[in-house]
Amino acid sequence: MKKFTPSKAEIALLETFVGLTLEHIHVPASNAEFASATAEIMAAGIVGFDTESRPTFVTGDVSEGPHVVQFALHDKAYLFQLHQTEGHLFLLELLQSAQLIKVGFGLKSDSKHVYAKLGVHLGGVVDLNTVFRSDGYHKDMGVRVAVGLVFKQRFAKSRKVTTSNWSQPQLTPQQMLYAANDAYAALKVLEALGLPREELPIMGMSTRSSSNK
Repeated sequence: MKKFTPSKAEIALLETFVGLTLEHIHVPASNAEFASATAEIMAAGIVGFDTESRPTFVTGDVSEGPHVVQFALHDKAYLFQLHQTEGHLFLLELLQSAQLIKVGFGLKSDSKHVYAKLGVHLGGVVDLNTVFRSDGYHKDMGVRVAVGLVFKQRFAKSRKVTTSNWSQPQLTPQQMLYAANDAYAALKVLEALGLPREELPIMGMSTRSSSNK
């Protein structure tokens, strides 16, 4: 049976989803910090995942992103900035790992950008749109709709932050909160669905197509 998602108007009336605060969001900047973050992310086994890229505003321009890659755990998030080149080997390990399950929405688009910039395919990916489609929802949904559906809460997203400069060396507090909670909310949605790991539609990502979040 076809199922329906809440409308924008319905979501606007819901209570606000409470995500991670700044003290639980970490941006590694040294070799030791990247190593510690990577060990903790790998140990988690399943993490929320997303990327952010500096937007393009001119037709024909190609994004040089991702500029930020996010990994969210149950109580914290790590933001890897791509200009921090000493973190690249650690990041590549996380991105390619089939053992680390990376959960998010519309991840074909992220995979395409990751491959274009870093030359690697994402391993161990669970796109939550696939999970919801198998449950009877025919349209792809982003994190905002999924949070409204699963938690009956409103996930606030600022277009101003969405279209901000993600390539800048120092992220603003607003960018940190936005990036971390995009990934965190995806993990929380998966947890709420209660699917055992062996039933997750885990895949490695090709880059032939893309989809919107």
